[in-house]
Parts: sequence; C-alpha cells; structure tokens
Amino acid sequence: MVTSVSVRPRVRAPLEALVVAVGFSSLGAEIAAARLMAPFFGASTVIWANTIAVVLVALSAGYRLGGRLADRRPSREALAGLVLLASVLLAAVPLVAHPFLSLSVRAFDTLSVGAFFSSLFGVLVLVAVPVLLLGAVSPWALRLRLADLSHAGEVAGRLYAVSTAGSLAGTFAAALVLIPHLGTQRTFLVLAAVPACVAVLELRAQWAAVPVALIAALALPVGTVKPAETGRVLYETETPYQYARVVELPDGTRRLELNEGQAIHSLWKPGTVLTGNYWDGFLVLPFANGASGPPGRIAILGTAGGTVARAYARFYPATRIDAVDIDGKLFDIGRRWFGLEPRPELRTIAQDARPFLRETTARYDAIFVDAYRQPYIPFYLATREFFALVRDHLRPNGTVIVNVGHPRDSQALERALTATMRAVFPVLARDPIAATNTLLMGASVPLDEARLQAAPAPAGLRGLVAAQRLEPPLPGGRVFTDDRAPVEWLIDTSIVRYAAGESK
Repeated sequence: MVTSVSVRPRVRAPLEALVVAVGFSSLGAEIAAARLMAPFFGASTVIWANTIAVVLVALSAGYRLGGRLADRRPSREALAGLVLLASVLLAAVPLVAHPFLSLSVRAFDTLSVGAFFSSLFGVLVLVAVPVLLLGAVSPWALRLRLADLSHAGEVAGRLYAVSTAGSLAGTFAAALVLIPHLGTQRTFLVLAAVPACVAVLELRAQWAAVPVALIAALALPVGTVKPAETGRVLYETETPYQYARVVELPDGTRRLELNEGQAIHSLWKPGTVLTGNYWDGFLVLPFANGASGPPGRIAILGTAGGTVARAYARFYPATRIDAVDIDGKLFDIGRRWFGLEPRPELRTIAQDARPFLRETTARYDAIFVDAYRQPYIPFYLATREFFALVRDHLRPNGTVIVNVGHPRDSQALERALTATMRAVFPVLARDPIAATNTLLMGASVPLDEARLQAAPAPAGLRGLVAAQRLEPPLPGGRVFTDDRAPVEWLIDTSIVRYAAGESK
C-alpha cells in the first residue's frame, strides 16, 4: 500500500514584487547616502552630484552584470540570493563607512584636498557595491519573465514601470518618512530589509534569519553619529534639513555644529553673551551709519541657535527682532542649549530667508545675513536680485551686514560678494573681524569709522566698538545673479588654492 504525501507548495511573491522592492531600496539608498555624508561633508550640489553620478554608474554596471548572470543562471533562487547579499551589504554601509568618513574629515581639516576627495569617493563606492547588485535585478527578472517572446515588449514595459514606481516610493519614503523619523542608520536597515523580505520567499526557510536580523537591528541604539574631536556631544538630531549637534567644551562653552561641522553656527559661553568672534560685530556695526541709538527693528537671516538674538536681548532689550531660519528645529535647540529665551520683542520664523523677504512688508534698521558658511552657500542668497530684495526692506538709513566665511587669507568669495552688493548698494565697507570671517556692510548713507567710534553703545560694548576697524571694500570680483552664481566652484577653487599654498 502506497501512502501519498502532499507537499505544501512554496509561497512565492511575483517577480514584480521583487522588482518594486529593489527599486524602492536603490533610489532610497541614494537619498540616504547623501544624508550619511552630510554630517561630514555638508549637502552642497557638489556632494549631490557625486552621489547621483556614482549611483547611476553603479546601476548601469548592475544592468550589464544582471544581463550576463541571467543568461548563465536563469533561476529565481539565484536572483533571490543576489538580492539577499545586496541587502546585507546595504545594511552594513553606515557601519563600514564611518572610518572612511572620519578619515575624510581629518583630511579636510588639514585641507589635504586630494585625500579629501579620494576618501569621499571611497565611501561612495561603499554605497555603489550594493546598488550595483540591486541594479542587476531588473534585467534578470526580465529574462525570467520572457517565456513567450511575442509579449516581450509588454513584459519589459511592465517591469520598467513597476521598478520606477518602486523608485519613486523609495525616494519619498526615505526623504519624508524614514530619515526624519528613524534617522540615517535605521533608514539603511529598512532599505535593506524590504527587498530581503521579498527575496527570502524564494529561498529555504533558514534564510529567513537574514531579514529577521535586519528588522531586529532597528531596535538597537545607533550611538553618536560623529564623536566630537574636543569636548562631548550633548545632543544630536537629524532635522528635515540637516544633521545638527551640540558640543560642550571642557570650559563649558557650547557650540552648534551643522552637517560637516567645520563651521560653528552658534556659540554659548557661561556667564556672558559675548563670544569673542564675529557674532559680536553685529552688536556695534549698525552704529556706523551715525544712528543716535540702537536699531529699533532688525531681521536676522540665519539665526541658528540664536547667538546674536541672545546678545541683543542683553544689550538692546527694546530692539524688535525677526529671527529667521529655514530649520525650525534650530530654534528648539537654541532655547534648550543656547539661552534663546522667548520674549515679546523676539519673533522666531521658520522659513527660508528669501521667501520670507518676499512675503513680509516690514522694514528694518538693519538686516543681518548669516545664512551661509564656507564650504557651501545657498546661491540664491548671494545674488544681485537677493540684495535688491534686502535693500527694499531697509529703512532709509538702514544697513545690511553680511557674514562672509572663507578659507584663511582667501578673498575670492569676498570679492565676488562685494561686487554683487556694489551693484545694489552705493556705499560699502568691510570689517575683517576674524581670520576666516569678514563682515560686509551695505547702505545708502555714508559709513565710516569715526561715526562708529562715536556710537552710543552700552558700557559693556565700548571695548568692542573700539576694536572694530572699517576698511574700503575689496576691488574686483564678478557679480552673481540668479541666472549665474557659481558659488560652489568658487569655494572649491579657493580651498584648492589655499591647500597649494596660494591666497587672494
């Protein structure tokens, strides 16, 4: 007597599901990769261009590889194994990449540009390897689907369509949901787990441990994204716009660092509102127009943690302040760590600086532009059209004061911004307040050092006033416009020249 045994069929997902999952992870990885590098290199167009280029090259190589492998092994199990391998490598990217990123930061600190770009390329390659493997899926799936060549066009079109749909979903999910709510490292885990969960349906049961481990890893603490070189990290977060952290030095000083951390965006010192750095210049330079008292109303474009606003509350409590920053999370950080106390005279506005100026009808005695730092600058805040908008919101005797951060002894960026402001403001002056910072002033009334020295500043600022030295603006430079403002190239060239021992 023969007893028949029924074999339970394996649960398989359609190949289209695997293609969608792979598209989701491929483009999501591109967004996450740029975010992974932002704490170390920033988020300039140069970084984005490098990221997009490497991902495209990896996908192209993956298409080629997938076509060859599909002809050699037209097997769903082999395809699933490749996807599982890619998922594991993708999950490992943020862990393996950290040494490369740290090396790049040290190279950037010393302005060893060759090492900087080689290290940057190295970490992009880390992302490219799993993306290359994921890119092999579409042609492989197409080969498995082409049992009937009479429908080849329909099958190819369907797979391309679902792959693109997956890519769109991955792009928006990574940018709008995963990174803001889970962080970059956990985003990589999700991007790895999604295709792994689909691929494991084609393999033996023991392989289910891979997606289970990836999902379980979401519960593990990620630790500090980037340890502080000096001091300790009090707080770090990933906002919708950037990576931000607060570092406390041994003497109690707190610094707000954004993205790559090469520039300090806010400074807090215990027991004083003065910083000993360029922020202090905003307290006295508005008097260079001969004003009989402190400005009645100011706008700070690029408030960050509120260093300048806090100082104004101490020395000029009656001044009304519109504190503007594109990243509203920085106001929360300022209130918690940098003494940005709420008060009736202070209005915090979470908006990009240029749309804010377009929408507001207010006019100001002074507008401070502190919204960009070397090595990357929002170009639309450095053009002739932008400064014309600033001029239209100044009172007749009002001044605009721009913080120009630049490599030490490099004047290329300052010359360009000076030429651009000169196209709008008839009067310009400069205060080389620090080795890497110059405060540029623009106005429609005369500005001179004598009027500054006669300023009715509070006693606590008299020494600071005496230290300010206004100079004529630098000659030369090209006017930036909304149509043409090659800021990134100018900054990169300045860094390369400085590294080579040149200046000016």
